[in-house]
Amino acid sequence: KMAAAVVRLRHCGPDIFCRRVPERCPACGRPLHAAALPAAPVRLPSPFCRGHSQRGAFLLRPAGGAAFLGRYIGFFSIISCSSFSGIVYNYDEEGIHRDEMGWEQCISVPLVQPDMFGLLHQWDKLLEEFSAGENWLPHRYEEHEHNCYTYALAFINSVLTAQGKQHMSKSEFTEKFVIPQTKRASKYITLHQELMSKEFYIIHHREQEKQC
Repeated sequence: KMAAAVVRLRHCGPDIFCRRVPERCPACGRPLHAAALPAAPVRLPSPFCRGHSQRGAFLLRPAGGAAFLGRYIGFFSIISCSSFSGIVYNYDEEGIHRDEMGWEQCISVPLVQPDMFGLLHQWDKLLEEFSAGENWLPHRYEEHEHNCYTYALAFINSVLTAQGKQHMSKSEFTEKFVIPQTKRASKYITLHQELMSKEFYIIHHREQEKQC
């Protein structure tokens, strides 16, 4: 079961987060119905998605089958690549997995854009052929040096090679694609946790505090 949406209000200065929009601003007490358009409530999109509906993406989920918004919160994650047929490929000490379920709440980094016509038709074949390689046999797995991230990034680099493009290092890919997504997810998780125990979560900005 997914949590209720998070809504943001900006009425009198601070950011106000809630599940349901109140009649009056919880910060200043004035009615919200007469507020100007910039103060209109905005529903924050969830950073999590169903991995099996993501086509040609790099996916992250918490280990152990936990949900990002469950009791276990963190980014100790299993990493995978998704096919265009809804299969999620990932690698662990048991070798390659081709999961048709289990990736219902993920962080997704899209890899194939709509204008990449060549990849759109070849992606699943490339992913299956790559995954059949000896590098991904169970006995090759090593928790820190040859793991699910190694597998996913190696596949991405194999696609870049086929396109005549330069490889990406783990640090480069992480900084450019993964960290922005996990930061966004982390902020959303914080809001979710705060709103589990209170009706409103109000963030005052430093500029406003100085003015006060």
